[in-house]
Amino acid sequence: MTAGLVSLIPVVGIAAACAALAVPRASYYRGLRPRPPRQPPPTPSRALTGEQRTDVLAILDSDRFADKAPRQVYAELLDDGDYLCSVSTMYRILAAAEQVRERRHQRRLPVYVKPELVARVPNQVWSWDITKVPGPVRGVYFSLYVALDIFSRYVVGWTLARTESAALARAFLAEAFERHAIRPGQLVCHADRGTPMVAKSTSLLFADLGIKQSHSRPRVSDDNPYSEAAFRTFLYRPEMPERFGGIEDGRAFFASLFDWYNERHYHSGIALLTPADLHFGRASAVIAARQVVLDHAYARHPERFARRPCHPTPPAAVWINPPAGALTEI
Repeated sequence: MTAGLVSLIPVVGIAAACAALAVPRASYYRGLRPRPPRQPPPTPSRALTGEQRTDVLAILDSDRFADKAPRQVYAELLDDGDYLCSVSTMYRILAAAEQVRERRHQRRLPVYVKPELVARVPNQVWSWDITKVPGPVRGVYFSLYVALDIFSRYVVGWTLARTESAALARAFLAEAFERHAIRPGQLVCHADRGTPMVAKSTSLLFADLGIKQSHSRPRVSDDNPYSEAAFRTFLYRPEMPERFGGIEDGRAFFASLFDWYNERHYHSGIALLTPADLHFGRASAVIAARQVVLDHAYARHPERFARRPCHPTPPAAVWINPPAGALTEI
């Protein structure tokens, strides 16, 4: 019986209170009747005695069987010509002693920490990934490696290869780090948990260059949103061919595509600037020039505007899973 029903009945009556709270009146009256105390179930004549249960628990906890599941203990004892009790009884005895858990020695699954990364300037957090693109015949694919800066969305490096390997990933990343003059302690490089991403050679490269490594949690696509969104943009362009005639054909196509994306694609996530404008510090000049155009348009036809138009500014910070307090700081 709910407290709300008890408090409402003196005011409006039983029928109205039950109707208001959608409680059947039969349930209300049933709750008024005292319940007899529940009697413990009788002990079956075939049940083990307390002393026998203690002996079984001692055997299960012995050095011989402490790391074995009850079914393993049951089978091994039968092979020795001994029968203690059924497997279900062993489980009941262990449960009463609060020992029902994984008893075997086995590898524990690691605890994956949610990545929380914030970028306020270019070359502070990169995201990289690998995807497949179709080759000249069915069943043949090329591997497209792409790294981008999450603050500016600028593609900082890419390559198209015939295979996906840790050696190619290391060379691809090393070339991008050198081209952008990444200093030790400057960059966090984020990726999912693919084989090239977690390879020892890749980790050694990051350690040698003083670059922090970050990984998505398994089966959590939201932990790598910038690479996922970028691949959606790249691979669904109207000019994307159904298949590439060869590796050089693919490289020529993606060279043109990434030049368009970096230099001429007005990105909605960064105030309709191009990634290159934001990455190389041209955003303020571009926004100022656009604002002059908007001011002239407003001066010529103020009646066409509800208020003076103002060009949007790119976000002050972007993140992968914002840390606690990040939303209030920005």
